[in-house]
Amino acid sequence: METDKTIRPRRSGLANILKNVAWLLGGKGFGAVCSIAYLAILSRSLGLKDFGHFSLIFATALALVALASFQTWQTVVKFGAEPVQQKDWTRFGRLIWLCGGIDVAGAIVGCLVAAAVFYGFGGMLELNPRYIDVAFWFACALLWSRMTTPNGIVRVLDRFDLGIYVEAVVPAGRLLASLVIVIVGPTVERFLFAWAFFDLLVGLLYWIVAWRLVPEAMQRRHFGFARDTLKTNKGLPQFFTVTYFSSTLDALYKQGPLLAVGYFLGTSAAGLYRLADQLAQGIGKLSGLLARAIFPEFAVARTTHSADLFRRLVRQTTLIAAGGGAVVTLLAVFLGEPLLLLIGGEDYVRGAAILIPLAIGASFELASVTYEPLLYSTGHAIYPLMIRALALVVLTVGIVSLVHLGPIGVGIAVACGLAVLWIVMSITVRRVMKNFVRRESAQ
Repeated sequence: METDKTIRPRRSGLANILKNVAWLLGGKGFGAVCSIAYLAILSRSLGLKDFGHFSLIFATALALVALASFQTWQTVVKFGAEPVQQKDWTRFGRLIWLCGGIDVAGAIVGCLVAAAVFYGFGGMLELNPRYIDVAFWFACALLWSRMTTPNGIVRVLDRFDLGIYVEAVVPAGRLLASLVIVIVGPTVERFLFAWAFFDLLVGLLYWIVAWRLVPEAMQRRHFGFARDTLKTNKGLPQFFTVTYFSSTLDALYKQGPLLAVGYFLGTSAAGLYRLADQLAQGIGKLSGLLARAIFPEFAVARTTHSADLFRRLVRQTTLIAAGGGAVVTLLAVFLGEPLLLLIGGEDYVRGAAILIPLAIGASFELASVTYEPLLYSTGHAIYPLMIRALALVVLTVGIVSLVHLGPIGVGIAVACGLAVLWIVMSITVRRVMKNFVRRESAQ
C-alpha cells in the first residue's frame, strides 16, 4: 500500500465523527453479542466463587496495565495530526518510534511490578494460591499486548474500519475458546490462557496494520531521534505526562471498586459485583467509542476550523452524548435484572440492585465524554487530571463510608464520584470555551 493513499478526504467534523462511531458501533455491536455469550458461559461454568477469582485477576491485570502503560495513542493523535496532514513521514515516524519505545519500557516495568503485586500481595485479594503463577503470566501478556502506539496510528489516519476488523478478533476468539473450554473442562487457568492469547494476537495484528498503512514512517532509520522529536513537538512531554496520569486515574477508578469489593467483602461478592459492573460498562462503552472518534476529529478541527465551527461541533457532540446517557440509565432499570438472569443465572440476579447505581455512573461518564478530548485539543490537559483526581477522592471516601452496605454501597460510591466528575467538567469546559472564543475573536 502506498503511503500517500493512507490519507482519506475528511468530511465535516460531525459527519466524520458519526462515520467513525458507526464503524466502532458495528464492531462493538458484534463484540457485545459475543461478549454476552462468552460472559454467560464463563459465569455459569465457573460458578460464583471461581468467577470472582477470575474477575479479581483480570481487574488487577488491567490496573497494572493502566499503571505501566502510557496511552501513547493520545500523543500520536495530537502530535501526529499535523505531520500526517502534511505527509511529513519522517517527523511522524520519529514520533512513532518514540511512543513505541515508551510502550516497550512500560511493559518491562509493568512485568516487574506484576511480580511484586501477585507474589507479594496476592493474599490481600483473597486469591487462591494456585492462581498466583497464572495471574502473573496473564498480567504480563496483557502488558505486552496493550501497547497503544499502533492504535494511535490507525486513528490519526482516520482508518477506524481497519481497527474494528482487528479488534473483532478478541470477542470472536473468546467466544470460540469458551465453547471449547466448556467441552474440555472449565477452569480459571484455561479461561485466562484463552483471554491472554487473543489479546496478544490482536496486539500483533495492530502493529502489522500500522506498518502496512505507513511503511515509510515505520522505517528503522527514524529510530533514535527522541531528543529531536521532543524539541520539534512543543509541549509533548507535558501532554504525555498529564495524559498518563489522567488515564491511570481513570483506570484505577474503573478497576479499584472491584478490588475493594474483593478485599472488604470476599471473592463471591467480587464475582457478583463484576457481572453487574460488566453489564454497566458494556452499556456505557458508548462513551469510550465516542471518545475514540471525537479526539482525532477535535485534534484536526482545532487547527483547521474557526472558533464558531469548533464550538458548534462541541455542542452537537455533547448533546448526542447526553442523550445517550439518559438511554443508559433506562436500559439498566428495565433490562438489568432480565439480563443478569439470562447471563449468570439465579445466583447473579441480586446483582440487579448493584447495576442501577453503576449504570447511573456510566450515564454521567457518557454525558461528559466530549469534555476530555476538548480540553486536550485546546491545550488544557491538566484540567482532566485534576478533576479525575477529585473524583477518585470522592470514590475512595464513598467506598470507605458505604462498603458496610455491601457491593451496592460500592456502586453508589462509583455513581457519586462520576457525578462530581461530570459537574466539575461541565463548569470547566464552559469557561474554557468562553475564553477560547474570546481569544479567537480578538485576533
